[in-house]
Amino acid sequence: MSDVNIFLKGFRRFQHHYFDRNPELFDRLITEGQRPRALVVACCDSRCDPGVLTDSAPGDMFVVRNVANLVPPHIQAASYAGTTSAIAFAICNLGVEHVIVMGHARCGGIRALMENKSPGCDEEQLIAKWLGIAADARQQVLKELPDKSHEIQTRACEQASILKSLENLMSYPWISRRVDEGKLALHGWYFDMGNGTLMQYHSEAGEFLVVEPHPEGSAEHSEEPPGQPQRLFENWESSPPP
Repeated sequence: MSDVNIFLKGFRRFQHHYFDRNPELFDRLITEGQRPRALVVACCDSRCDPGVLTDSAPGDMFVVRNVANLVPPHIQAASYAGTTSAIAFAICNLGVEHVIVMGHARCGGIRALMENKSPGCDEEQLIAKWLGIAADARQQVLKELPDKSHEIQTRACEQASILKSLENLMSYPWISRRVDEGKLALHGWYFDMGNGTLMQYHSEAGEFLVVEPHPEGSAEHSEEPPGQPQRLFENWESSPPP
């Protein structure tokens, strides 16, 4: 069994090199409370920490992590309250203005979804039930890309499941209302750990495009709810990623 002291040593480094050098930041977080700019729904994969990937400071983002960065539809909200209650708190109590669903390449959850093996034990049943939230994405990939390799189908499903979670977000009345009023924007992001790029879904193009930061530090993004997933698959069909 590996030693957890490595994490304790890491905390000491945090104390000395970050906490002690940023007293104003932590004083403000204590006195004013948290005011995150965005809610990020990310995968719990240990290789894809959204705070690290975005170089965010404490208090910048409210993060919900689960297997395969999924959002249940409103009709199933009570069954998956661990995720949905956190989403409700971020939007309704903290007043975040952006919701980012961040998926990633080589996602073990989506790979398991695509393999669709019968659960053999209790823990596998729990995972299979959860991954069922993205079952429509899997079916759509198999329908639209039947002759593609398993690798390409899995990558397509990783991106399609992001759109499914965005679609599910819009099924919550208190989310769709804020989006329609221009008070909340939804974003789909995809991190490719193989080449270190971040892609963002653009509804007008119907595909995920690599984020190109502007000189002043901002990046182009689409704040519209996602379009139909079929457009995504059309682009895969014509020019699938490597």
